[in-house]
Order: sequence, then structure tokens, then C-alpha cells
Amino acid sequence: MDGKRGRPNRRVRLEEVAKRCGVSVSTASRALTGAAGVREPMRAAIIEAARSLSYAMPTSVVGRKVIVAASSAAMIDNSRSQFTFHVLDGLNERARVLGVELATRPVAGPEDELALLRDAEADPSVAGCLFLTLEDDMLPLTHGFSKPIVLINGDDPSMRHSSVTPCNRAAAQFAATHLLQLGHRRILFLMRRGRRTIERRFEGWRDALTAKGVGAIEDLVVEVDDWLPELAAAAIARRIEARGVDFTAVLTAGDSLAYGAILGLEQKGVAVPEEVSVIGMDDLPQSAFCSPPLTAMHIPMRELGSVALSLLLDHLGGGPMLARRVELACRLVERQSTAPVRKHRLDLQASGAKSR
Repeated sequence: MDGKRGRPNRRVRLEEVAKRCGVSVSTASRALTGAAGVREPMRAAIIEAARSLSYAMPTSVVGRKVIVAASSAAMIDNSRSQFTFHVLDGLNERARVLGVELATRPVAGPEDELALLRDAEADPSVAGCLFLTLEDDMLPLTHGFSKPIVLINGDDPSMRHSSVTPCNRAAAQFAATHLLQLGHRRILFLMRRGRRTIERRFEGWRDALTAKGVGAIEDLVVEVDDWLPELAAAAIARRIEARGVDFTAVLTAGDSLAYGAILGLEQKGVAVPEEVSVIGMDDLPQSAFCSPPLTAMHIPMRELGSVALSLLLDHLGGGPMLARRVELACRLVERQSTAPVRKHRLDLQASGAKSR
């Protein structure tokens, strides 16, 4: 306990040091890491304030850099590059504030990752690494790497590495609950399986439907092999051709799949949202301009990058720190792709449930 305040000890943030001295976060960071541009009296005052607050003094990042290892597919694939762009934008903005040098390297597979880790281990100028949307099967390759790694939009089940993700399970559960509150029961979940983060979204959808007593939910899962909208459109079209429109809503694991779902429904003469509602997950900027504008769970993409860099610098703070899994809150942005279920669709839901 803190004897003066009667509360448990906690980790002091750089923002608190900056506030105590009446300076910006970037000035406090430069002062504490020995960077140029801070007058010596001010540097001394900031160091003294940090010590009085028991701030974990950072290892100097002056002349050192942080490697950002980003999935090459997520950087160049049009359906995913917008997400990656916004994460990197938030990351770069935070790096400018803190005076940290970033070096982004695309990673296409295990060979690229191994080469990156070898280079980073051997280079004394590298302070640590951020892994952005790398495939889960690449994680074991990091075993034995001596420098801190923070995962962005990924998680480590063994908790060897810290990670920052959206609250994927809770977000999907919230989106599905919103559809349930609009009267929908036959809610498809359109997804590409593979990454743990996406499995969490599947689990959130499942949680919501199970809690509402919806049965045979495995019959409502539609899978695609990639995030391309045209694949999602084709999957929805095949579903309708095989079984008719036996659903009243679609929740997708990403916005790009939602664009495809709307296209597939329209190609089959099914109106959105009059006959079928659609919700995406990402809330990419173009979602506000598609037809109809897409209701989506807003993922805090810029904040993912910003928080991840701050977390990595915490690991460089000079003392041991347990790995942490940080989840950022998401929110529903309602637009015109969702509506209450119509009476004739309620009848369809009832008949569909009885037949299964």
C-alpha cells in the first residue's frame, strides 16, 4: 500500500509526469530518454518529478528503433489494407509524440519472420518489435527472442507476449444482441476462419444467440476462404440457391464481407434492410458511403497502434513487467443497413425454426 494515500501501488504513466511539470508528453519523453531539445533545468525538473512519482525510468530509445512487422497480405490486399493503414497511422502519430523511430517491414511468411527476428536480435539499435496482424502459426517462431514483442490485432494464448486487440468477443455479442432486439432470430454469421481474433467474434455471436435460446446455430455459419467481397457475395448467393432466404439478418466478421453480403443479396433480389439486415465489424470509412450505408461495430484502429507502442515502451521501462492482454472498447454505429424484422419475415423465422 502507498502509505501517504492508503491505496495500492500502481504503474505511473508518462502522461502523469508531463502533467506534473506542465509540459507535453513528447517533452517529458525526450527529457527522460536523454534526447536533445530540452533545456537542462527543465530536464532536471522532469527527472525529479518522475522520481517523486516512482515512475519507471525508461531505457533510452535515443538512437534506437522499434521494428513494426506487418502482414504483407494485410498491407496490400485491398479488403484489409484500410484497417492496416489506420492502425499504422495511429502508431506513427504516437511515435512522433514520444520521439520513437519506427521501421516497418512486411512479413509474408515464416522465412520473412525468422530473418526479421535474427536481424533485430543482432542489431543493438533495435529496442523491440510490434507484430501487426501476423498469422497465429508464426507466433512460435518468437520463442527465445530476447527483446520485447507486443502483438497488435493478435493475442498470445501462452501470454509470453503482451497484446492489444479490439474487444472482439464482446463486440460481436453486442452486434448480435442488437439484431436480436430488432426481432431477428435467424442471424447468419459470415466469416473466414483461421485467426484467434476472428474466432473470438464467432464466439460473441454464438454467445448472444445461445443466451436468447436460438437453437441449431451451427446451421447459421457461412464460411469463405478469403476476405474478398466477391467471395462473400458468392457464398450468400449459394446459400439462397440451396435453401432460399431462410434468414433475416447477417452479421459478418469484417466490413469487406458485409459489402459482399449486401451485393449477394441484391443480386438475388433481396432488399437490404427491408428483407434482410446486415451488420459489419470494422467501420471502415467507406462503410458510411456504400448502398445502403452499413451499420457496423466501430473498431478503434488508430488507438490499437497508439496503445501498442505505449505498451512496448512500458516493457522497456527498466524493470520486469508481466505480459498484459489489452482489449479496447468498440461501439455500434447505426446506419441504414439494419431494420426491425418485418411480420412476414417473423413467420419465416418461426417456420424455419420448426423445420430444424
